[in-house]
Amino acid sequence: MPNNPPDEGNTVAQQTNDQPKALKPALESMTLLVAAVIVHDKATNRVVLLQRSANAKFAQGMWDLPVGKSEPGEPITETAVRELYEETGLTVKPDSLKVAHIIHGAWGVESPNGFLTVVFATHEWTGEPENREPGKHAQVRWVDADAIPENFVDTTSSALLRYLGSGPEVSLDGWG
Repeated sequence: MPNNPPDEGNTVAQQTNDQPKALKPALESMTLLVAAVIVHDKATNRVVLLQRSANAKFAQGMWDLPVGKSEPGEPITETAVRELYEETGLTVKPDSLKVAHIIHGAWGVESPNGFLTVVFATHEWTGEPENREPGKHAQVRWVDADAIPENFVDTTSSALLRYLGSGPEVSLDGWG
């Protein structure tokens, strides 16, 4: 490897355990990373949705995909697997997830510096949907893909409808 000088004002990162030392973040606070999962039963053309409870942090009473925030150091596919199981009891393997849509939001309730949601789709799962977080969700159930509720979180509704209709795979929210 060539011996390149360090960038101005920065020191060369020393490698330990095959991972370089982290550099100072480019921004004081970074974009929140989120995963959502579309569980699509193609045989019956239905998807798993949840309805947020009256106690939810946002979008009370609205429908949504299983979705949640990534933990520090957690790969986005593991976030998707973990959140889907925590919310619905469904188990999926990371390699069954296919990227269906990307949402880039300029601002969110818990993300004043924006969020990036990777929406995955899967056709392989084990278990039956159940409401594993009754304090956050009023219900979790299969919904016919041709009868998606109108009272749905805008960003994930757009992602789901674009996935079902083979539409654009990226959507922007709040960028002007």
